[in-house]
Amino acid sequence: MVYEERNAWAGLVVGVASMAVYIWLVLQQAAGGPLTAVDWLPLMLWTIGVSIAVMIVISILSGIAAGLTDDGGVGKADVRDRDISHMGDRVEKAFLVIAGLGVIALCAVGADVFWIANTMFLGFAVSSFVGGVARVIAYRRGLV
Repeated sequence: MVYEERNAWAGLVVGVASMAVYIWLVLQQAAGGPLTAVDWLPLMLWTIGVSIAVMIVISILSGIAAGLTDDGGVGKADVRDRDISHMGDRVEKAFLVIAGLGVIALCAVGADVFWIANTMFLGFAVSSFVGGVARVIAYRRGLV
């Protein structure tokens, strides 16, 4: 498994886990009350920060483990890796546009800031997830 594919898998796992943790924390803090009353910003910022740190640690540890088992070519990208990365980026951007349109619609109807921010946060998470899935599929089945 190449470096970029390992990072795609790690991103999928960390992304799903971090969104599950964030949703759980928000629901815990709401305690059956209105979600708009939750102090969501610190939860969101901590979730983002911790997930970035976990991704960095996983990337470093998996690179070290791969380097111990495979002497040559660890971390070197070729044309296929770049093509898969570009394709994954295009998929992610499409979903970010959809999230952005949802945020614009929420702003237009005067929705609470909680819903606007969490729609964008979910949009980032979904775009990252879908882009990661597209990358993993491309690594496993190839680009068509």
